Amino acid sequence: MLRHEFHPGKLVLGLFLLIAAIAYAGDAGGIWDTPWFMAFPLLLAGLLLGGAAAAVSYGIRGRSSARTANRISDRTTDRSTDRSADDSTDA
Repeated sequence: MLRHEFHPGKLVLGLFLLIAAIAYAGDAGGIWDTPWFMAFPLLLAGLLLGGAAAAVSYGIRGRSSARTANRISDRTTDRSTDRSADDSTDA
């Protein structure tokens, strides 16, 4: 069982950040020459594609998972230990 939800938008953005890091690491190591402004298009593309992936993911399963979470929380609430509606007064 997964411990957390899968977020494809974060994965896409992370891949673009990794590509930018590899490009500048190769430049620092002398393997190739990366222009200084190359990070901007890479990060912008990563943000745009990551946002699109997150929007598609929310559209596919965002509303249904919220309904499932509400149903689970309704089942797990124990009414016998809930003292928010306790009418007793302390004297």
